[in-house]
Amino acid sequence: MLNRRGLIAGTAGIVLASPALIHPAFAQGSPIRLACAGPMTGSNAAAGEQMKTGAQQVVADMNAKGGVLGRQLALEIADDACDPRQAVSVANQLAGRKVAMVAGHYCSGSSIPASKVYAEEGVLQISPASTNPKFTDDGAWNTFRVCGRDDQQGQIAGTYIARTYPGKKVAILHDNQAYGKGLADETKKALNAGGIQETVYTAYNPGERDYNALVSRLKSSGIEVIYVGGYYTEAGLILRQAKEQGMNVTLIGGDALVTKDFWQITGAAGEGALMTFSSDPRRRASAAQVVQTFKAKNIDPEGYVLYTYAAVQIWAAAVAKVNSVDARKVAEAMKASGPWQTVLGDIAFDRKGDVTVPDYVFYVWRNGDYVQM
Repeated sequence: MLNRRGLIAGTAGIVLASPALIHPAFAQGSPIRLACAGPMTGSNAAAGEQMKTGAQQVVADMNAKGGVLGRQLALEIADDACDPRQAVSVANQLAGRKVAMVAGHYCSGSSIPASKVYAEEGVLQISPASTNPKFTDDGAWNTFRVCGRDDQQGQIAGTYIARTYPGKKVAILHDNQAYGKGLADETKKALNAGGIQETVYTAYNPGERDYNALVSRLKSSGIEVIYVGGYYTEAGLILRQAKEQGMNVTLIGGDALVTKDFWQITGAAGEGALMTFSSDPRRRASAAQVVQTFKAKNIDPEGYVLYTYAAVQIWAAAVAKVNSVDARKVAEAMKASGPWQTVLGDIAFDRKGDVTVPDYVFYVWRNGDYVQM
């Protein structure tokens, strides 16, 4: 059955790519199966859509040039809904389908448990977006990410808040999940090191629509700066409801706000909101040709589109280097060789699977879009 995103829905979070994306066997052998796993449904579906868009385009581009090792690529899309249990189920199913690599997951709370399944089953995992340090700190041979880490991002955010808002009352909020709490705690650590003690540090329940009780608490505490460790839906609702209650606050968040869906939630209340993310990959010379391809389709490759594209690029280059899709051989090549040329620029990995040169900067929301500061 086709769902509203044009995918064939499977069981337990698996959605297979539509038949047009699954190529038949070619003369050089059957297709190599790849997967993109992330939140294709649920409150973070905009991020999943970004990942899917990047994965589909890179597979199409590679297949047009002959594939990898003379074989075409077959893409499968897996929906974990940012739910850890569903992510484990998805991981088991993808491993059973003998995928060579997974570009995913998005939420750290999904990537971390899924990575254990992939490690046991011999599947390489490259996350475009999971930033919790535990993903690679506690990871096995198979865990990589093409983004930075929360301890890097939180350092940038906390230091900026301490320097920019001295004397202001700051609230640090988190959703009590791996990504959100991890990022909030790292930001708090840097903020405190900068000589600022937050006025409020508290968790909120993700998935709710009404945060007015929380906002009332912040208002009564005189909060002027709100840092949200969490995803764009809840951050947008908290900001909108704060402005509706007459609060004159600045909201600051992390890379999970990097979707225009954030503005669709906030409306004009989002004006001036800040977030950390890597320097805009759409402006890099290495991405120019691919960005042009997307724009010809009226697609803005924002957020994690190009990060997902790059994840598959690196895997393909390492496969070509070792002349094999054996995941362990490919993983070792990814760490031992490089830098790898991607739409994000040159990327190299340390022994944990982290990028060696993280690149976090600040963005500000203006008139419905975010621009690098």
